[in-house]
Amino acid sequence: MRHAARVAAGAAATGLLALSLSACGLLTTDSEGSSGSSGASGPSASPAAGSAPGVPTATDPKVLAGLPARMEADGTTITVGDPAAPKTVHVYEDPRCPICQAFEKAAAPQLAALAADGRIRLQYTLASFLDDKLGGEGSKRAANALRASVEAGTGAFATYHETLYAHQPAETEDGFTDAYLLKLASDVDGLRGAAFDQAVAKRSYGDFVTASEEAFIKSGATGTPYVKIDGRPVSQDDLQKLFDPASFALLLRQAGIGA
Repeated sequence: MRHAARVAAGAAATGLLALSLSACGLLTTDSEGSSGSSGASGPSASPAAGSAPGVPTATDPKVLAGLPARMEADGTTITVGDPAAPKTVHVYEDPRCPICQAFEKAAAPQLAALAADGRIRLQYTLASFLDDKLGGEGSKRAANALRASVEAGTGAFATYHETLYAHQPAETEDGFTDAYLLKLASDVDGLRGAAFDQAVAKRSYGDFVTASEEAFIKSGATGTPYVKIDGRPVSQDDLQKLFDPASFALLLRQAGIGA
């Protein structure tokens, strides 16, 4: 399968982005890949942040620091929070995808809070298809480093994941170098050390990265971010809600999650 990115973005009259796909997507034919875009593209502006009572719009570092992470038996799913939580939100992301960054900005604060409260288990599958389209290995390096952070103890993965998206390089720059990943890791308490640094430098989790990309493809996703709530993908009609905190909170409540 040939991977590429497709995103159409425009400003709606309300100031919210009108994202026709709301994703860094996958293309399967040369004709689609020659539609005029030479690479993956993101929104021209950040989605406007809606507000609603009780909906956090900024992630509390203390919340992130208290969130455990573990690998599931499938070898590709990373679970954050209580694995016995009654509800599941599963997020499929490529670390280089700018639309994933937009999703994280809007949704991550409330997802972290819900995981901390034991209402959801937050799961991640890390894709790396943008490397194939754009060149370089930034997605693979970042996915490897994120996997390594799982081994660093409570809070490390959740905090590092948030840090990578907060400081995501432009997708065309292949900016997730080993040096940059280690620099960002220095901002995460307890993450840097011989084991983590060696895992980044030697790509110790290369098999995981490959398997995670395969799991992403098999998931039925056509792009990132791809979100499942209790096993059901967010519908095309609801994709816009992923990028506005209040709308995303409503989507979660409709699934029985939250207030």
